[in-house]
Amino acid sequence: MNAPLLRIKTSLQEHIQDLLNKQIAMEAHSCAIYLAMSAWCSVHGLQESAKFYRKQSGEEREHMLRIFDYVAEVGGYAISPQVTNVPQTFDNLFDVLSRALEQEIKITESFNYMTDECHKAKDYQTAKFLQWFLNEQLEEEKTARRAIEIYELIGTEGDALFKIDHQIGKLAEG
Repeated sequence: MNAPLLRIKTSLQEHIQDLLNKQIAMEAHSCAIYLAMSAWCSVHGLQESAKFYRKQSGEEREHMLRIFDYVAEVGGYAISPQVTNVPQTFDNLFDVLSRALEQEIKITESFNYMTDECHKAKDYQTAKFLQWFLNEQLEEEKTARRAIEIYELIGTEGDALFKIDHQIGKLAEG
């Protein structure tokens, strides 16, 4: 397929475009995982946690679209991802919280790698674009860690799950 001249004349290198498209897919996958976490929490009576993960899902979708739009705006070819292998069940709330933190760490590592590759390729504009995501990931990891801290501080005795659920709901507000 021959690309229009406007798409051929871009400063976005193919290698960087490929990394950005992989990140689009990663953000879409993360969006779907958080939505599955929300559904699991809802089914298990953890309504505040369900709202929290629904909000997280929306944020991941926004991140995906921000990258998608950037690729298109600089003359690249943004690819709409297929999302597969989304877990639908979890062992317990701690499993949900742990997987959320693992997911955020993977995303941070990916943004760090892309930024490094942009510097190697002397694509400083894309590196500058990625800085917003690096800052965002600090907050995302902090929130995921806080959710685990809440779980560990409150424990699992008595009505602890109810208390944990409400504390996680407050994370969505902050």
